[in-house]
Amino acid sequence: MKRFGLRIFAVAMTSVAAIWMASAQSAQKPTYLDTSLPAEQRAADLVHQMTLEEKGTQLLNQARAIPRLNVPAYDWWSEALHGVATNGTTEFPEPIGLAATFDAPAIHEMAIVISTEGRIKHVQAVRAGHSDIFEGLDFWAPNINIFRDPRWGRGQETYGEDPFLTARMGVAFVTGMQGDDPKYYRVISTPKHFAVHSGPEPTRHNADVTVSKHDEIDTYLPAFRATVTEAKAGSVMCAYNRINGQPACANEFLLEDQLRGKWGFKGYVVSDCGAVTDIFNGHKFTKSQPEASGLSLKRGMDNECGDFFAKVNDDHDYRPYLDAVKQGFLKESDIDVALVRLFTARMKLGMFDPPEMVPYSKIDEKLLDSAEHRAMARKLANEAMVLLKNDGVLPLKTAGIKIAVVGPLAEQTKVLLGNYNGIPSHTVSVLEGMRKEFSGATINYVAGTGYLSKETSPVPAALLTTDGKPGVKVTYNSMAGVDMFSPNAKPTPLAGRVEPSFDISSASLPAETKGKAPIGVQGEATLTPQETGDYNLGMKANGYVTISLDGKQVASGFQPGNIGTVLGRVHLEKDKPAKLAVMYTPLQSPDMVASLVWSKVDLKPQPEAIAAAKDADVVVAVVGITSELEGEEMPVQEEGFKGGDRTSIDLPKPEQELLEALAGAGKPLVVVLTNGSALGVNWAKEHANAIIDAWYPGEEGGAAVAETLSGRNNPAGRLPVTFYKDVSQLPAFEDYAMKGRTYRYFEGTPLFPFGYGLSYTTFAYGDLTAPSDAVAAGSPTSFEVTVTNTGKRAGDEVAQLYLSFPNVPGAPLRALRGFKRIHLEAGASQKVRFELQQRDLSMVTEAGDPVIAEGKYTVSVGGGQPNSGVPTATQSFSVKGTMKLPE
Repeated sequence: MKRFGLRIFAVAMTSVAAIWMASAQSAQKPTYLDTSLPAEQRAADLVHQMTLEEKGTQLLNQARAIPRLNVPAYDWWSEALHGVATNGTTEFPEPIGLAATFDAPAIHEMAIVISTEGRIKHVQAVRAGHSDIFEGLDFWAPNINIFRDPRWGRGQETYGEDPFLTARMGVAFVTGMQGDDPKYYRVISTPKHFAVHSGPEPTRHNADVTVSKHDEIDTYLPAFRATVTEAKAGSVMCAYNRINGQPACANEFLLEDQLRGKWGFKGYVVSDCGAVTDIFNGHKFTKSQPEASGLSLKRGMDNECGDFFAKVNDDHDYRPYLDAVKQGFLKESDIDVALVRLFTARMKLGMFDPPEMVPYSKIDEKLLDSAEHRAMARKLANEAMVLLKNDGVLPLKTAGIKIAVVGPLAEQTKVLLGNYNGIPSHTVSVLEGMRKEFSGATINYVAGTGYLSKETSPVPAALLTTDGKPGVKVTYNSMAGVDMFSPNAKPTPLAGRVEPSFDISSASLPAETKGKAPIGVQGEATLTPQETGDYNLGMKANGYVTISLDGKQVASGFQPGNIGTVLGRVHLEKDKPAKLAVMYTPLQSPDMVASLVWSKVDLKPQPEAIAAAKDADVVVAVVGITSELEGEEMPVQEEGFKGGDRTSIDLPKPEQELLEALAGAGKPLVVVLTNGSALGVNWAKEHANAIIDAWYPGEEGGAAVAETLSGRNNPAGRLPVTFYKDVSQLPAFEDYAMKGRTYRYFEGTPLFPFGYGLSYTTFAYGDLTAPSDAVAAGSPTSFEVTVTNTGKRAGDEVAQLYLSFPNVPGAPLRALRGFKRIHLEAGASQKVRFELQQRDLSMVTEAGDPVIAEGKYTVSVGGGQPNSGVPTATQSFSVKGTMKLPE
C-alpha cells in the first residue's frame, strides 16, 4: 500500500438517517432495508437494482453515491496498524514491538481499543457530513506477512519471523477489531498482504517470487489461514508482486484454491493500492488494463484500491471494468458477485440500518484518546521492552546520580510512532520520560552527533535564484482528481510567481487559489551553496513533500496533521549551482505550512558528548534507526539503506563511532535501541554494559524506556525475530526459499536468537509432564510445567514451548507451538499448561503436505529456545501413525 497519511478532502455524504427518511416516504420499504433478512440477501437485492455503470462505481475504494437508491458514497480505505491512523487517537507500539510482548490477550484488548476509537472517528465524520479516506470502518490491518529477512523495510509492520506467533497475534487482533456481536461488525479487519510478500520494496510492482509449495504452506500462509478460518476476518488484501508467475491479485492458487476454496473465505478481497494496474503496467501479465481488471475480479478481487490522493471526479478508475464487460473479459454477473460481497460487508457494519439497532453506534465518545487507552499504550510499551544485555548496571538509581543522555533520537517523538501511525495528542520522548522518572537525578542531554538530527534552519534566500535573479519560481496548482504518485500526473496551474524563498502559508496564497482545494505547490530554483559539504536538505511542513536535486529525488515523506521535518542527505560544492525542485500538498490540515530548510552535517562524535560522559556516573545512549530510513518504497540517501530496505544490518557508522567514543570515557554505557528490525550490534554486545531494545514503542514509549531503566518495569519482552551478526549469515534478499532463514531453518550462531530476552529477576522450569504412552496421530496433547521466580524481584516471564519433529524431509529444526506470558512475585511458582491441537503438532512435508508425522518428538518449555542459555525443561514423546491435515 502507498504510505498512509493521505487524506481525501471533504465530500458530502448521505447519512444513514437520510436513507431511512427517504425509504419511509416510499410506498414499500426496499428489501435491502429489511433488517430482518440476512445481510447477503439484502446486499443481493440492492446490487440487482443497479445499472452496469452504477455497479462499476462501487468496485473502487472511492465508491460513489447512488442517489436514486439512497446509497451513500464510501471510501473503503482506513488504516489501523497499531492505532487509528488519523489525528487525536491512541498510538501503540509498532507491531514488531507488539510481537515482542508475546502477549496475545493484550493484543486482543488493544484491538478492541483501536476499533472503538475507529468507530468514534467514523461517527464524528458522518455527523460532520462526510466519510472520507481514513474515516471508514474497514481497516487495512494487520500486516501478517512473515519477516523472513531483516533487510525488508516493512518488516516493522509485522509480528516477526515465526508463522505460529504471527498467527496467534493476528487472530487476537482480528477478533478484537471485529467484535463479538452475532449480527454486526464493530469494524472490519483486513489481514494483508496476501501473500508471499516481503520485499525488496523497489521491485515489488514487477517482481515474480518463486516459492515452493512447502514454504508457502509451512511459512507464508499459516497466519492468513488462521485469521480467515479461526478469526473470520471480513476482508483480505492481495499483494503487489507475482507468485510463481501470477500476480497476487489474480493468483489462482492463492485466491481460488486456498482462500476461497480450501479455507472457505466468504468475505471480500481488496487490492493493494495500484496492484490491479500493476497487473498490466508492472507485470505485463495482460495486454490491456481492461483485461487485467477483468481477470483480477474473476479470480476473486472485489475492491480495487485505485486513487487515494484526491477525490475522483471522472470515470477513469472504474471505466476499465465496464470496458472489460464490453470486450468480453468479464460478465456483469461477475461484477454482481463482487458487489454482493462488498455490500454484505456494509450491511454487517450497520451502514443501512437504523443507528439504534447497531450496538457499536452507541460508544461513549469520551473513550477517544482517553486516559484509560493511554494507560494501555504504556502497558504494551513496557511489555515490548527487550533486555538484550545487563552486567548488573541496570536498574539505575532514580536519585543522587548524574546521567548523560546522548543521541538525537532521545529527544525526538516521531521515531517512537513508527509508520502507518496516527498522531496522538501527546507523545513522550525518551528524554521527557527520563526527566520525569529520574527527577531526583541530574540529567544532562547532548545530541552527540548530527546523524538523524532534525535540527535545521531556513535555506538562505540569497542562495536561491530563478533565471539568474533572486527568488524561487512557485506554482500553485489544483490537485483535484490528480494522483500525485503517477508519473503522468498533470495538476491544473492556478497561479505562478517568483517568491523570495519557498515559504508557504495559508495567509500567503494567491487569490486565484481561493475555493480551489485541494491545492498543491511546486517550487523550482537554482541553489548555489557558499560552502562545500554534506547537508540535510528538506522541508518543514504539515503534508506530503518531495525534494529533488538535479533531477534526482532525495527525500519524500508525510507529515499528516502536524508539522514535521522531512530531510534527505545531499553533497553540495561551493559555488556550484544545483537544480532544486520541491513539491508540497497539505493533507489532513486545512492550514498550509511549508518551508525549505537545511543543515550542514557533521557526523563525527561531538566533543560535548564525550565531556558529558566523563562527567556522568552513567551514560544512556539512544541510537538505532527510524521509519524514515526503513519503510515502504521511498528514497533514502543514507549508507546501508536503499529504497526503503536495508543493505546492511549494522548499526549506522556514525552511531557506532559515537558509542565507541562514549565508551572511551570509562563510564558505564547503557545502549537503548530504536528499530523495527534486527540490528547487528556486535560491538555493543561485547563492550556495552547493558542493551535495551525499545523498538518503535508508541506514544508512551519514552516513559516505558525510562521505567525500564529505573526498574519500575521489569523487562520481559522477547525477540520476535533472529538478530543475525551481519548480512553474511543471510541468503540473497530476493530469494524467498526458507532454507537458512529464521530460527526454524538457520543453522548458524546468531547474535541473539528468536525468543531471547533477559529480566531483572531469574526463573526456573521444572516438572514438565508429557504423554508417557504413544499419542495417536490427530489426538490433542497437553503439557504442563512449573515455573518459579527464583530471584528477588517480581516480574513477567514468557514461557515458550518448542517442538522438534521426527526426521521427515521438510521438518524445521524446531518450531514454536505455544507461549504464555505470566506474572510471578519473587519466590512464587505457577503451573503453566499448554494444549496442542492437531495443527500445533503438525509439520509440512517436502512436497507441501501438512501432516502429523509418526515418530519421536522433543518438547522444550523455557524462557527461550532450547540450548540458547536460558532455563528450560525438556521431555520426549511419541506419535503413533500418520495423519494428513487439510491445507
